Amino acid sequence: MDFSPTGIPPRRNHSTVAQPTAEALPGGWRSARGEPSLADMFGSIRVARTGSFWRKLAAFLGPGYLVAVGYMDPGNWATSLAGGSKFGYALLAVALISNIMAIILQALCARLGVGSGRDLAQACRDAYPKWVSWPLWLLAEIAISATDLAEIIGTAIGLNLLFGIPLEIGVLITALDVFLILALQVLGFRWIEAFVVALLGVIAACFATQIAMADPDWGAVIRGFAPTTEIVANRDMLYLALGILGATVMPHNLYLHSGLVQTRGYGHSEGEKREAIKFATIDSTIALCLALLINASILILAASTFHASGNTDVAELDKAHALLSPMLGSAIAPTLFGIALLCCGLNSTVTATLSGQIVMEGFINIKVAPWLRRLITRAIAIVPAALVTIWYGERGTAQLLILSQVILSLQLPFAIVPLVMFTASKAKMGTFIAPRWLTAAAGLTAAIVIALNAKLVVDFITG
Repeated sequence: MDFSPTGIPPRRNHSTVAQPTAEALPGGWRSARGEPSLADMFGSIRVARTGSFWRKLAAFLGPGYLVAVGYMDPGNWATSLAGGSKFGYALLAVALISNIMAIILQALCARLGVGSGRDLAQACRDAYPKWVSWPLWLLAEIAISATDLAEIIGTAIGLNLLFGIPLEIGVLITALDVFLILALQVLGFRWIEAFVVALLGVIAACFATQIAMADPDWGAVIRGFAPTTEIVANRDMLYLALGILGATVMPHNLYLHSGLVQTRGYGHSEGEKREAIKFATIDSTIALCLALLINASILILAASTFHASGNTDVAELDKAHALLSPMLGSAIAPTLFGIALLCCGLNSTVTATLSGQIVMEGFINIKVAPWLRRLITRAIAIVPAALVTIWYGERGTAQLLILSQVILSLQLPFAIVPLVMFTASKAKMGTFIAPRWLTAAAGLTAAIVIALNAKLVVDFITG
């Protein structure tokens, strides 16, 4: 973390960081670049012009971990628990493939943000007419609302498991986390990153302890990372696989990362931007590998604890919490589960707020105070969450969590396709155009996502 000796984040040096400009790349874009993404934090973190590889990398470490939070939110827990308890280790292959897809797509996001000076939302607004960009904005808002819905339910369940707070009250309490975000933003962006990384450390420690207690069949774990045709042939398995995909490769993360990379003051020259792309890609790759470990741990815990004992219908977070103690023979296991869940919910709060700001400002060029933006998205998500928890109870919240992740999966093509097209365009990216191999890998990723979504829709229609 880039703190000064006093522990206070360094203030912007307007003579050394990249500044908002009205410049545009030659051709390609419909309008010149205006105010940058997250303008109040743009270029606020200094990057050393000289020094070792590790010193430079340290300046870029951070955005990747905020992106990684989206890959392990409470909605991911529900799909991983359901998949592990019902199908054992078989869906580990989906978690691995999804993570590889995520690494490829986030690399393109870093390239777009640094190379074009635009986040994905701004790029869509600049490249497409309103009749295209506005529907894309609405779809992005739906994806963020689905993410927020999962976060609200997960945080409420975490509060219930740890402190006995009723779910209905917990759902309402989650609206207050807007003040946490505002406090962190006042301190500086590095403090936001420090908060996220600290909670990720707690989550990792909790799951490492639970996995050690569960003592899984490591041979079966390794075999689970090999994909099988049953994943596509079995409708129930495909539904959960798409839920895992939607919970791993999340649409709002593509908008988020392309904006967060611009918080670094990397300079204007081609060499400085190429170096920034390299280090930003390393940052996101490292963070996503950590996300894979945590996601796999959730599924492994469910497979080794629930599936192995015949409990094949565990999707509710509170049910998993209740079963952990008798099955693992330890009273601390459910407490660790609850702590990790609450940490995931709090972390998701940060990323949902920032991605919401990027999407709204980028697509429709409207400025809304962060606290108001947060309350708007919270209100949209709280209403269905509150109704479901009151009407259906815990089981209804579990089904809603999984459904929210499938909705995210269905939204993915509308974010992936523009991202691949922009970064593959010489006119839009200039010398920062993505290598052909990276474009091909991203194109294959888009094709797989679209094909799986089409099959899910056909299966749903045909019953």
